[in-house]
Amino acid sequence: MRRAPLTLEQLRVAVTEGEIDTVVLALVDMQGRLQGKRFHAPYFLDQVVGHGSEGCNYLLAVDVDMNTVDGYAMSSWERGYGDFVMKPDFDTLRRVPWQPGTAMLLADLEWPDGTGPVAASPRQILRGQLDRLAAHGLTAYAGTELEFVLFRDSYEQALRGGYRDLTPANQYNVDYSLLGTARVEPLLRRIRNQMAGAGLTPESAKGECNLGQHEIAFRYDAAVACADHHVIYKNGAKEIAAQEGMSITFMAKPNAREGNSCHIHFSLRDSAGDSAMLGDGPAHLSVTGQRVLAGLLATMRELSLFFAPNVNSYKRYQPGSFAPTALRWGTDNRTCALRLVGHGQGMRVENRVPGADVNPYLAIAALVAGALHGIEQELELGQECTGNAYDDETAERVPGTLRDALTLWQSSEVARAAFGPEVVAHYANMARVELAAFDAAVTDWELTRGFERL
Repeated sequence: MRRAPLTLEQLRVAVTEGEIDTVVLALVDMQGRLQGKRFHAPYFLDQVVGHGSEGCNYLLAVDVDMNTVDGYAMSSWERGYGDFVMKPDFDTLRRVPWQPGTAMLLADLEWPDGTGPVAASPRQILRGQLDRLAAHGLTAYAGTELEFVLFRDSYEQALRGGYRDLTPANQYNVDYSLLGTARVEPLLRRIRNQMAGAGLTPESAKGECNLGQHEIAFRYDAAVACADHHVIYKNGAKEIAAQEGMSITFMAKPNAREGNSCHIHFSLRDSAGDSAMLGDGPAHLSVTGQRVLAGLLATMRELSLFFAPNVNSYKRYQPGSFAPTALRWGTDNRTCALRLVGHGQGMRVENRVPGADVNPYLAIAALVAGALHGIEQELELGQECTGNAYDDETAERVPGTLRDALTLWQSSEVARAAFGPEVVAHYANMARVELAAFDAAVTDWELTRGFERL
């Protein structure tokens, strides 16, 4: 079992000695955001530790703006918007160095009538796929690489200005530039060090192509722990930037330049803890490894809702943008959707499809489901792409819009078999809600083209 960065007994001592006075209990919503409550620490120890807490079940049935919306079977006006139970996962207990006197932990969601976990909860969805994988004697490991764009404006200033004419933290492309990234190293250093203080394992920070774009990478981990660290980092980085009077966006495509990716590195291990993907086949892949890649490619389109969940997600997929368009695989080939990287026991596949707006639990769950499809159906891996995958006119493509992805998701037998009809219906409704909001919006592009000229 994974050791928590902070044990419950250590929390009790810290509360008694006055070091910690606040405990945050957080759940992960459909959008991959942290929601929850801040507890007075003595109350948390006396009451919440043994019994959990309650939260309105609309937290898994609202849009990005927290509006109540129709179409969800589990939560509605007709059902009274009741509670679910937030059950603390003490393996995730940790200090929050960027907030004084604060600890936090994540919660799993259960129904108060004792009928079990909430099926549509992202953590539960991932755990369900890992249980399926365990039946094959396999475990999943992952690492997520989140890119973001940093602005000198605060979140409040950005909102008041309609998110226009913001000042990026860097005025030119700082991809790998030590000079350029030094301009914002105080913030990057604070994020790295304080995430380490929260029990994460930072590896590096580097500049990226868009103006003010950066990436902080963390060490890979077991699948659930990786996703936990992802959401803690993403929320914490925003909080730290806000404290510094700046703002970070993890939008997939915040402007016309390069988008924010979230490449997910993914590998499987056998019961002995060795790579299940390493072997004597093409590109040093085992039979299992070949079937994993084949399954990922075969299911990418129909599971793309879990890799690209928003209207904006699909704006990334442009030729020559380092965001993939062709569903091909290749060894260390950044033009492909699946890039095989690493050596020996470190061999892994990098899925380059997700953007930084992705929910990591859902995306990793989709990777596991795709891998299992390849293993169980004994799929054969197609030929490796050794050239420019953008120019491959024979390859299947990443869906072009959220509407396309929704259609594929709803008709997917793989999704239904892997996740169950309840989860498929729940996240299909999430996509419909997003599309309805977008279809009703009047965009700047429309105003510019039509206000005077039409």
